Amino acid sequence: MKKTSSDYIYVGIQFILFVVYMTPITEITFATGSVLDLIGITLLTLGISIGLLSVIQLNKNLSPFPTPITGGELIETGLYKYIRHPIYTGILSTLLGYGLYSGSGYKIFITITLLVLFFYKSKYEEKKLSSVFSEYPEYMKKTGRFLPKAI
Repeated sequence: MKKTSSDYIYVGIQFILFVVYMTPITEITFATGSVLDLIGITLLTLGISIGLLSVIQLNKNLSPFPTPITGGELIETGLYKYIRHPIYTGILSTLLGYGLYSGSGYKIFITITLLVLFFYKSKYEEKKLSSVFSEYPEYMKKTGRFLPKAI
């Protein structure tokens, strides 16, 4: 499928937010303690694990762009059996975890901004996937966007 300007805009904004996240802003901080440290490290570790596993499972279908690659296949196994966008889940968990661990309100704000971006990017991506894969709308009913559906 041919990429559109929306593809480049979504990826461009995502890249900018990643760079902004890494900017060492220390004005908006909060005190952390052992509980927040533990939650942060847990989310960070979980996020890295989810992200790496989902990239491996997506394999040759991986692309930073929301438009599906030509000749790609719909992956419905592994993490994708439960979550439609586990890479986004992994990124968000990693960034939130580090933000909590480092006591950075700034990093948490950027993570929330990325969540909003990923919501709209995934909606756009799902329209594209639905036009390529006739089974995608049914897949959407069975899986959660970023977290597994509650039974």
